Amino acid sequence: MAMPMRDYIRERFFPHIWCPGCGHGIVLNGLLRAIESIGLKKNDLVMVSGIGCSSRIAGYVDVHTLHTLHGRALPSATGVKMSRPELTVLVPMGDGDALAIGGNHFIHACRRNIDMTAIVMNNRTYGMTGGQYSPLSSFGTVATTAPYSNIDREFDVVSLATAAGASFVARTTPYHVQQMASILEEAIRHKGFSVVEVMSPCPTYYGRKNKEGSAVDMMERLKSLTTPVGSKAKEENPALIERGVFVKKEMPEYCEEYAKIVARAMKGK
Repeated sequence: MAMPMRDYIRERFFPHIWCPGCGHGIVLNGLLRAIESIGLKKNDLVMVSGIGCSSRIAGYVDVHTLHTLHGRALPSATGVKMSRPELTVLVPMGDGDALAIGGNHFIHACRRNIDMTAIVMNNRTYGMTGGQYSPLSSFGTVATTAPYSNIDREFDVVSLATAAGASFVARTTPYHVQQMASILEEAIRHKGFSVVEVMSPCPTYYGRKNKEGSAVDMMERLKSLTTPVGSKAKEENPALIERGVFVKKEMPEYCEEYAKIVARAMKGK
């Protein structure tokens, strides 16, 4: 029997620290709805985070949590999963956390196909430390460390995760609340390494620096700039960003394969 969603949070730590208009709180809501729908028990859940605005999620949930170093959430989560493979492991990360200092860990977690869910909350900036540009800040955008515009090309999370071998890859936004909760649930249920990119607005730094208007304006842009995977709108306007599930396939899971090696070694074969 599913637990009430409220039972999964640490109410004493609310209200949360996120700025008005930040999408991260909506991501937390969607994640909790997914967990509730699956009916996971708190003692069967581990949430591992690094450093950043997104990583604060781990402090608000009343499950087993591990708050690690910047960019090191995935290797820490790998250790948890390898030692306790029966646990459900969730890894919320920011774009800099996941793909700058944590980029190497990200691609290797994808290729190993270890059964965890990585949620990359992409606000295209380092929000906690002052609005510096990140590996997901688009070419031509402005940041505190790029006052005359960013000349780096951004990563495409979906393409990177797919090329690195993740067996479940998806993208969604906080505007599309029901789709986000549904995709997160599907990702958690999937056996293998799941990557969900959530395009999360940051009105405080990214929005102000790039003159994208109010928090409401930024949320509306998530509607107008995205389209479902495979839609006709994408054919007519290639600049639109697709959202939905891009990859879902069955592959050997890392912990299970490792257990086979251990069994063979114990038999001396």
